[in-house]
Amino acid sequence: MPKAIRSDSENNRTTGVAIPGIYSGRPGTVAEHVHDGDTLNVMPKGNIGVRLLGIDTPEVSFTFPGPKFRFVDLDKPEWNDFLTTPFDSKWGEYRGKVPDPLRTWIQAKVVGQPGSIHSDHADKAKEALQAMITKDMEIMGQTAAEFGYFMGFGFEVMDGYGRFLCTINRDQPSRTEPTPRPPTYNMRMLERGLAFPYFIWPNMNPWERPDSIAKAVIPPGKAKELASTDRELQMARNAVQKARANHLGVFDAMNPLLLEPFELRFLSRRSLPDRYLIDLTSDSDKMIHPHNYFHIPNPEDRLWISSIYVPFFEKHGWKVPVDPV
Repeated sequence: MPKAIRSDSENNRTTGVAIPGIYSGRPGTVAEHVHDGDTLNVMPKGNIGVRLLGIDTPEVSFTFPGPKFRFVDLDKPEWNDFLTTPFDSKWGEYRGKVPDPLRTWIQAKVVGQPGSIHSDHADKAKEALQAMITKDMEIMGQTAAEFGYFMGFGFEVMDGYGRFLCTINRDQPSRTEPTPRPPTYNMRMLERGLAFPYFIWPNMNPWERPDSIAKAVIPPGKAKELASTDRELQMARNAVQKARANHLGVFDAMNPLLLEPFELRFLSRRSLPDRYLIDLTSDSDKMIHPHNYFHIPNPEDRLWISSIYVPFFEKHGWKVPVDPV
């Protein structure tokens, strides 16, 4: 089935198609689905993707660098060739100069067969999420046609690819029936070490958020305090720390994931990271330049800030570096 929401990155637009909304179990008439002069009920005509907030799992497939746009599964041998020499000019030029420290950081990680290892971890993450959902259907006593999801949204409901941005879980209205409600799939993936944390402001906590995005700006020097008081951040960071301590999933001591998923993506796209960062373990009032993200070694300690929001933080007194150091 085609996607109901379509992204056109070349023209910087997102569009969608829909059908009249449901009314009493059937498509509504025009009179039924038009509420007033500026409101009507519709149903998406097609599927809508969901991007799980706060996590980043290994890529099953991705665009391979080169003049021809093509998706290639990560189990293909060309990924090992590329990822062991990601800065070779034969793969195309980067949009911007790659700083030497960033080059050194990446090159030290891409040993052995980074593509094959990435593929292995991607398969495990995919299979685990499938198993979680299948098990939840069994617990709820529902078929695929009956099963529902409950979604919690941050400030941004949809990303540039037309996917919902949310936490997601089985739709279980009761906290205790038929069994105690489990953590979200987002959290379950972190607990099992099947995903890296990927906290992107202002979408960290769908359940406790201010009434405006301006009020959500973290005061300078208060990131460490936020990390210790925000319940969702606390839970997610603790889950990652426990998974690392127990060598689970991507932190497997014998077979760790070599590149974080976002690293593979920017290498393949031949573009450098463009989100600024705040260190969740620091009382500093200084942001970290996108090219220096590795100055925060543990991913659960990184809070990413899209460049479009950086002026909000500058206005509140944060110091923003112009160049990587």
